[in-house]
Amino acid sequence: MEVRKRMRRKIFLSITTVLIGLSSAKDAYAGGYGITSGRLESILAAVAGLISIVIGRLALRSTNRNGSGKQKSIVALAMGLICLIASGIHLGRSYTASFGTGSGKAGAIVALVLGLIGMVLGGLALARSNAKES
Repeated sequence: MEVRKRMRRKIFLSITTVLIGLSSAKDAYAGGYGITSGRLESILAAVAGLISIVIGRLALRSTNRNGSGKQKSIVALAMGLICLIASGIHLGRSYTASFGTGSGKAGAIVALVLGLIGMVLGGLALARSNAKES
């Protein structure tokens, strides 16, 4: 029981960290060097996508072993959805910006792909865990 509480706490902290980071980034799409606010948004969305992929892979591994990866797969689906929404919103706001201006448009496209991969892994793990339960 204690392991589930720790896992839920880690998941909650990672989701809130990504959401707080996305909400604190400003809408400045001027060209520049370094990490601009647009690049920060796309980096945070990509981190959410990577977390989704890692958790989805762990869920697949645990469903192959003992069939109990349902919670992890749901978390992978949720993180992938957060990544898709965040990168979609970012792409919608920066549709007029071009690549290389610091808007984070390329990073948001990469984050979109990472979120899709994480959701696919989570969906596969959820389907396998449901199949092993019945």
